[in-house]
Amino acid sequence: MYTRILIPTDSSPLSQKALQHAIALARSCGAELVVFTAVPRYPVSYLEGAAVFEAQDIARIEQQWMDAARERLNAAVAEAKAGGVKARAAVIRSDLVAESIIAAARKHKADLIVMASHGRKGLKRLLLGSETQHVLTHSTWPVLVLR
Repeated sequence: MYTRILIPTDSSPLSQKALQHAIALARSCGAELVVFTAVPRYPVSYLEGAAVFEAQDIARIEQQWMDAARERLNAAVAEAKAGGVKARAAVIRSDLVAESIIAAARKHKADLIVMASHGRKGLKRLLLGSETQHVLTHSTWPVLVLR
């Protein structure tokens, strides 16, 4: 049914639960799993919440974030492989998480996106928005959302 499943993760408990489901689904379909994350860029202005650092310090911080993300993705890939699922990691540096997920689905030729809901309700959801909701409304791929 599915040949390649994209699973965006931020390593939160809810996204770990979605990863477990994606691994089981990929195993049952014989699908490959692409474990994906988007690493944010360091804020560049005080208004964005940035502390003032030199350019080389910002580059070092961003590299640390990227390295940490790769470690988490590699652990998820190892978990999938231990479960008998072919898997690979994909990471991008971007502040536009939902757009990055959609672009990753296109780039990796996924035929399903499995992702966690954010779990926010009420006013927080309205104020903070929802990457999951954005993917649901802008993606042309099927999206399986897990709570």
